[in-house]
Amino acid sequence: MDIPKTIQLPQGGLPGSPGVYLMKDRRGRVIYVGKATNLRRRVSSYWGPQEPMARPQVRDLVREVRRIEVLKTPTVIEALILEANKIKELEPKYNILQKDAKSFLYLAITKENFSRPLLVRGHELEKTGKRRYKAVFGPYVNPNALRAAQKLIRRIFPWSVCTPGQKRACFDYHLGHCPGVCIGAISKADYAKTMRNLTLFFEGNKSQILRQLKKEMERLADAEFFEEAAKVRGQIFSLEHIQDVAVLTREESEFFGHPRRGDLAINIFGRVEGYDISNISGTSAVGSMVVFVDGEPSKKDYRKFKIKFVKGANDYAMLEEVLSRRFSHIHEKVSGLVHHSPAKRSQGGWPLPDLILVDGGIGQVNVAKKVLAEKNLQIPVVGIAKGFDRKQDQLIYDHTNLELARIASQYKEILQRLRDEAHRFAIGYHRKIFRHLST
Repeated sequence: MDIPKTIQLPQGGLPGSPGVYLMKDRRGRVIYVGKATNLRRRVSSYWGPQEPMARPQVRDLVREVRRIEVLKTPTVIEALILEANKIKELEPKYNILQKDAKSFLYLAITKENFSRPLLVRGHELEKTGKRRYKAVFGPYVNPNALRAAQKLIRRIFPWSVCTPGQKRACFDYHLGHCPGVCIGAISKADYAKTMRNLTLFFEGNKSQILRQLKKEMERLADAEFFEEAAKVRGQIFSLEHIQDVAVLTREESEFFGHPRRGDLAINIFGRVEGYDISNISGTSAVGSMVVFVDGEPSKKDYRKFKIKFVKGANDYAMLEEVLSRRFSHIHEKVSGLVHHSPAKRSQGGWPLPDLILVDGGIGQVNVAKKVLAEKNLQIPVVGIAKGFDRKQDQLIYDHTNLELARIASQYKEILQRLRDEAHRFAIGYHRKIFRHLST
């Protein structure tokens, strides 16, 4: 269903880019502010086939809309920030009605010597007051998106959550997420610059940060502090090339209750597991399980499998063995549960995934489905049949499941990265086993 002609759209139509949309009523008042990875697709979805299944609040909103305006942003994360700032400024009634405003999440900058951002709920702010913090941003209506954004920004502007004066560097320092407050590796003045940049970013002033960083890089280069200048150049590059696909988590389900035809919602940014088999003519055979959370590798959850029971070159049987062994690591009480919260799906064993990806075609997908059926588990499965290049890679899945089709289409890049990581991990383990047997 198309957007009704009675609704005034932006000149030139709705763009297929990230940004924020403002829905206005007949009196010109903004009644809802939303964010989108693709403004055209997101706004059109309000009048799509799933609209009749939407909550009453959404149907009321759609009936009131008379005009739609859009504000394009370079990236999704900037759409997230702009959305929060607009909600704070305009207080649209349908955003406030969406849930109790006291449960919204805010990002607050503390007033410590080495300040840090904290995520706090509205009811906590009501108790402590905003004056306790240097700055408060929000409300953010999507907690998962905010947490994903926070992780992303910390890679560009690392901050500390540790205590100064430690003998050893904290774990975050080794990951590049802490600038070394714990061991005195950064001065208060330099740390304050980082926090100013963080504040500017959440105010929506990325262009100002870039101007300042470019001046700083030139100053350092002129003074022949080339190592420091290179570090600033890295920050500039990261800001200009933000890879923020994980920031908006299933925005389509933000308002509409359930996918069509009873298909279960799939969280591509939850726990997604990828599997691959590696062997040479059946020898030194191994399997890998890699895990993505928030669209990124969660290496602590990776697992290796040395093939024990399959003789000869039989990739299907090897995959069946790997999956059977993997899904023996679940508590008997949770076996058979479908799409429950991660906390309820991880008692006494490895958490169940929201989605499974196997490297291969229809044969591998059918093997995975067979194992899941035997375990009484209903978890969606996608396979990737390798093409000449990444554009030719073919996704194999149940096309009657419209939610799975949406995920496969919209997030092919994440699935490809997961496949590549599963392949890399399997090859690495296979080579290790082969070298060991060869010596």
